[in-house]
Amino acid sequence: MAFGAEELRVLRRALALALNPTPASAEDVQDCLRLAAAVDEAAREGARLRAFLLADLARYRAALPGTAAGYLTLLEEALGAGHRPTPDDLAALRALRGNPVAAALRERCHTLAEEDVRSRLVLRTVPASRNRTRTRLMALPGGLAAREEPGKKPAEKPAEKPAPQPRPQSPRRDRPIPTPGEVFPPKRKPAAPPSNPPQQLAAV
Repeated sequence: MAFGAEELRVLRRALALALNPTPASAEDVQDCLRLAAAVDEAAREGARLRAFLLADLARYRAALPGTAAGYLTLLEEALGAGHRPTPDDLAALRALRGNPVAAALRERCHTLAEEDVRSRLVLRTVPASRNRTRTRLMALPGGLAAREEPGKKPAEKPAEKPAPQPRPQSPRRDRPIPTPGEVFPPKRKPAAPPSNPPQQLAAV
């Protein structure tokens, strides 16, 4: 996609407004809107042309080997437009053995296919490594409290203590030790018999 001198002026003005926000004039706003609309239309037109090119490429590939010259030309043009070689393209190039143009395109397509495979592998492994990193960070002690107080060691989770075993009760030291007299009180003397014991009447 190429820009003309006027379009570059508008693009430069839009970038300046994005970097240093200042009130834009009505003329600048209209110019930016027209440029955005032109870019969108050019992108749509490019997508339509690419679709036509890929349709022609499929037709020429289906008519091989009689259309080898046209197919190789269209394939080279499609690769320049961003087309990624498909398994059908690789199979068609392998079938055109002995053609130097096909051999060169085959090497180029193999390189692009290997790059696609490596890119897919990277996309599969990166999310997994991010998840592992996130898990390790979540497992670190401290967290927000450790960040708020720099220099202070993160609080460690206290280990669970075993349940205390009952100990034999011992006499409290704050009470006085009882005396032997309190522990063993003196025996009371037996009461003296009455001087005039009551007479029991015998049954007649």
